[in-house]
Order: sequence, then C-alpha cells, then structure tokens
Amino acid sequence: MAARFKDLVMDAVDHQALADWWCAALGYERREPPAGHSATPREWPVPIYDPAGCGPLIWVNPVAEPKTVKNRIHLDVFGSTDELLALGATVMRLRDDSIAWDVLADPEGNEFCVFTPKPSSVRHWPTASDPGR
Repeated sequence: MAARFKDLVMDAVDHQALADWWCAALGYERREPPAGHSATPREWPVPIYDPAGCGPLIWVNPVAEPKTVKNRIHLDVFGSTDELLALGATVMRLRDDSIAWDVLADPEGNEFCVFTPKPSSVRHWPTASDPGR
C-alpha cells in the first residue's frame, strides 16, 4: 500500500465562514486545541469534524484567490437540498432522468452532490456491493 486516506481539505477565501457553513450543513464542529494549548490564530486552517465519529476530518484552508473552475474532487452528502439551499447553497443542477442526485455549490462555489437519505445507509461507508453511485 503506497498511501491511505487521512483528511479532506478544501480551500476558501473566507475559510472561517466556510468552516462554519459546513459545520451547519453537516452537523460538524470545529476541532478546538487540546486543553492547556493556546487558541490557533484566525489565519490558520480550520479543522472541522463529525462529533459522531462517522465522517472524515475536514480542513478548511485560507487561500487568496476565489474558485474559478469546476472542482476535480467533491463531497457527496446525504441530505435535504431545500435545507442546504436555505443555509446558502446554490443549485448547479437538479436531479432528472439522467442523474439521481442534486448538484449544489457551497457559498464559495465548491460543488457537492446531494443524495436522498436512505435510513439504512446514512451512517456507513460504501462497500464494493454498495458504491453509493
């Protein structure tokens, strides 16, 4: 094995606001420094995590330039398109006869796909027999 998955990283012009947006969207929380350690400077990347322990750690990194082209990698989430739109996401493409998911963008334009939750599959990693797409 040459590598194994560690974390997911996304860039943002306003990394503090985007970290808060993804926390609200996913039910994630900011990872705080351990007790006895000083707070990290606001210009540093923001780590957010799933308090249920099911999702990956996500780092939201500050960058100077806005997003200008389509993502080469993106998040797939189970959720409510309407609720995500109410949080500030925008529609890129709605599900139709050719795709069974909605494509949205977060407030900085990062695309992600929204799938209808399936009660038995919301909290598990896909297997070869259940790839998610």
